[in-house]
Amino acid sequence: MNQEETMLKHKERYKKTIKNLTVMSDIFARNVFKDKKACEYVLRIIMEDKDLTVIDNETQVDFRNMHGRGVVLDCVAKDGSGRIFNVEIQQDDEGAHPKRARYNLGMMDSNVLDTGKNFDKLPETYVIFVTLKDALGHGLPIAHIDRIIRENGKEFGDEEHFIYVDSSKDDGGELGRLMHDFRVKEAKEMQAGALKDRVHELKETEKGVEHMCKEMEALRLEGVEEGRLEEKKETARNLNDMGLPIEQIAQALKVNVQLIQDWLAGSVSTAR
Repeated sequence: MNQEETMLKHKERYKKTIKNLTVMSDIFARNVFKDKKACEYVLRIIMEDKDLTVIDNETQVDFRNMHGRGVVLDCVAKDGSGRIFNVEIQQDDEGAHPKRARYNLGMMDSNVLDTGKNFDKLPETYVIFVTLKDALGHGLPIAHIDRIIRENGKEFGDEEHFIYVDSSKDDGGELGRLMHDFRVKEAKEMQAGALKDRVHELKETEKGVEHMCKEMEALRLEGVEEGRLEEKKETARNLNDMGLPIEQIAQALKVNVQLIQDWLAGSVSTAR
């Protein structure tokens, strides 16, 4: 089978996969939220704010701290009042762990405040997890978490907020209808709005399907590359065990010396 035939085979498989994707699917969600109107539509319902206006949004945002540790956020959006929203779609409880929410928010704070600015310039920030089931175990369709002063119950005032939405629950209102739309496979099953329009575009138009196929192919190639890096990492360890100098290992594997040192120290992942 030649390269062209292989590509066509992959594409046909991707088209079948696309039909079964929902907004709760990671690769589909990131492309849904690239659309500003769809992102705004979702945030308006979750925030219960019909006037919320998204002025900027980005998906797969890579935030890093001064130590080089980082996190890739599903979607980061900014509204007209300067509030920052991180929307995460999570299939498993581990991905929506409270300390993951804390980590996400900390990474956002360290990246949105420009050097030299006072801390009071930090924007009001929301981390929103939309989960496949009840990640917190409290039986709530939506949970709002804010810091309070224990002794008097008043808000701490740090303007940091966490919101957990359980997509499996129907609150009987607009949020429940939105969560229904997150879980269905076809646009015709969804209520009218920007989210339905975006899902229709990605699943049922030639341009949208072609875009999704390219996204899935890029993800496949990324996986292949990560596999190659894993092989290189293992080779580096073996050559090191054989006593080969790090400089020669780097030359043999065609990577820099620092990366070899990191691999041998186990301080970075192969995705770096």
